[in-house]
Amino acid sequence: MEDKNLESINNRYSGLAESSCCLSCGGAAGLSDPKSGEVCLDLGSGRGTDVLRLAETVGPSGFVYGVDISAGMLEKARKTARTLGVENVSFLQCPLDSLSIENGIVDLVISNCTINHAPDKAAVWREVFRVLRDGGRFVVSDIYSLGEVPEEYCSDPDAVAECWAGAVPKEDWLETVRNAGFTDVEIMEESAPYPKGAVEVASFTVAGRKPSRACCCGRR
Repeated sequence: MEDKNLESINNRYSGLAESSCCLSCGGAAGLSDPKSGEVCLDLGSGRGTDVLRLAETVGPSGFVYGVDISAGMLEKARKTARTLGVENVSFLQCPLDSLSIENGIVDLVISNCTINHAPDKAAVWREVFRVLRDGGRFVVSDIYSLGEVPEEYCSDPDAVAECWAGAVPKEDWLETVRNAGFTDVEIMEESAPYPKGAVEVASFTVAGRKPSRACCCGRR
């Protein structure tokens, strides 16, 4: 089923690469406060809009990775970066639960309405934890479901690709993040519930931090 999910997502979002529709459920980039010189990562970077904005903010001493599974979206993002002459970016095609990025090199991870697509969300959050530096942070917008999504939709790759059938209840979402090792987990903004597909969902933006490693003397 995972391969079918990836195929459906690739097909759906590659087809939207040249459209003008909005694909985001939140404003993670706008709330993330990137700093000059930082290394950032956008999970589900799509056409690369947020990656390019982050690249401008972090400046030539910083760097931004965009990760997406959609070949069409990545092609569009790379073309835009070349056209604009933006060099401090790299767009990678890989699953969210197997990032082609070294351990502990990222200061900030953002994402907009992407993690709900992942069949193994715990594995995604372990990867986010792995690539972040000690003290690094994330700001992620996603959706959660009000109650459990019926199994018939959870296992439907087209429904998952439509950005609702992969949603999980709010407390399950937050527990997965904390279990990955993140601290200071907080909800920055949250929408009212709304119907989508066969369920009700809500959008929210969540921030958290990878703990700084304590030295042997007990001080951070």
